[in-house]
Amino acid sequence: MRILIAFALVLVGGRCWLPAMQQISGNIEKNPGKPHVAVPDFRASGAAAALIGAFNKTVADDLQSSPLINFVPKTLYPLQIPQQPSDLIGGVAPPSPTAVNPQGRRLSDWSLPPVATNFLGIGYGAEDRGQFVVFGWLYSTAPTIATLQQAQVFGKVYTATLNEEGAVDAGHRYAADILAQFGGKSLVGTRIVFVSDRTGSKEIWVMNWDGTDQRALTHYGSLTTFPSASPDGRIVAFTSYAGGSPSIYMLSLDTARKFPFYNQRASMNAFVTFTPDSKQVIFSSTAGGGAAQLFMANVDGSSFHRITSSGAIEVEPKINPKTGTDMVDVSDRSGLPQIYHMNLEGADVQRLSAGTGEATNPSWSPDGAHIAFAWTKGFEPGNYNIFVMDVATQQTTQLTANEGRNENPSWAPDGVHIVYASKRGRQSQIWTMNADGTGKHPLTQSGNNEKPVWVNAEQ
Repeated sequence: MRILIAFALVLVGGRCWLPAMQQISGNIEKNPGKPHVAVPDFRASGAAAALIGAFNKTVADDLQSSPLINFVPKTLYPLQIPQQPSDLIGGVAPPSPTAVNPQGRRLSDWSLPPVATNFLGIGYGAEDRGQFVVFGWLYSTAPTIATLQQAQVFGKVYTATLNEEGAVDAGHRYAADILAQFGGKSLVGTRIVFVSDRTGSKEIWVMNWDGTDQRALTHYGSLTTFPSASPDGRIVAFTSYAGGSPSIYMLSLDTARKFPFYNQRASMNAFVTFTPDSKQVIFSSTAGGGAAQLFMANVDGSSFHRITSSGAIEVEPKINPKTGTDMVDVSDRSGLPQIYHMNLEGADVQRLSAGTGEATNPSWSPDGAHIAFAWTKGFEPGNYNIFVMDVATQQTTQLTANEGRNENPSWAPDGVHIVYASKRGRQSQIWTMNADGTGKHPLTQSGNNEKPVWVNAEQ
């Protein structure tokens, strides 16, 4: 994969490292299996020195948690750690009559044991005119590449605010650029909305995808729950009892400005899912009397019409984000709550879940090929775990086990991460993991936190 990167003139501490608008090209060699990536700690001077640790930790955490690569432990790195291209020598060392211990100065040293990495990330930080600036590169270590310029995959300058938040942001962006070379999509700019009772009543909260900047979106002082988000990342929908009856609300995710939504008179209006163009919604309501059914409307609640008439409870609809023409929901039409697949007219109904135990909380993968869901497999009441189903084959893979009660999974826009709620003691917290069940770690610690929804970066 060929990459062209344009560099602007950057002057830090009186030194100019890169010529203005220099075009640098590089190549990625195809490697069998997961590529090995090594990134030594960056160093920094001046005011940036106190922040480079946060940058390094962020890069390491992001790369270690990615299922796309194998991150080489830093304890295996050579003695000499390069910080910039001038510290490296391209090509292969000339033959020597005696064994030579790789020292790290020559790029091909990093391809030898014990490091044996396919790619090397290097760089350093500095302070420039009150901003945190990082220079980052990625190289292929393949011994067959003769020169540094040919081995360079990318080189970039990352500018951020001169504080810890800025250093973390720069670290996320550098790691995202590395993972992008292997098919990874950046999560920078994505957010997670969730329900928390940490201020007393259940309210809608939002945080960055990595758990930073947690803040309340609503302050109703009343039960507020079941969040969802529009595919364009602009609107969060939820149900609140703030007006006395459970009604659907729409808010701007950035400004918390309320958008109009016409609620039908009903004992329940909840579980909003958006069409891929963010212009229409399907939700569950008792507006027709009797058990909750699925209804479709414009995003303001107009053009309201019913799409199911099963007589059973129909909740948790989720429109396929890839096709926009089919959906899944949760229904008790066969007894226990199960996951069903249908078109947007409510026809061509097919049960997807096995029928044993309760299957709830479906969430589509971005490519529309899989759903994550919570399942009490084997008739274990309340003992929910997270599973992923291949919709075409209905084959399932269990992602959580012996880790408390796990439910409400939601796919990340990159298709390789899942956020979910896990109750491992007296309180429920928001956790994230890779879509293969590895890399589990919590994002919240305070209060009860549940029903997370991963939100696309605003488009």
